[in-house]
Amino acid sequence: MDSIKHFYLKREVDVSGTSGTGIVARGIILPSGKAIIEWTSFHTSIAIYNNIEDVNSIHGHDGATEIIMGDPPNAKKPRKKNI
Repeated sequence: MDSIKHFYLKREVDVSGTSGTGIVARGIILPSGKAIIEWTSFHTSIAIYNNIEDVNSIHGHDGATEIIMGDPPNAKKPRKKNI
């Protein structure tokens, strides 16, 4: 049986003006390959994708968002809304 893999999304530039910068989401990849992400921005949400490639295609913004495997540093800090 495959294990669950952890990842997070990190942005240096907020292309959409919604999520902010830094660590903007945390996620897991299930043994089935499906990816689940939890947005840590001011407007939190959870989304399920067929695979990690779909996450990158939708939220990667041509390299502006980096998908990093593993647990994020300081994972317990809540995100603040950028104004």
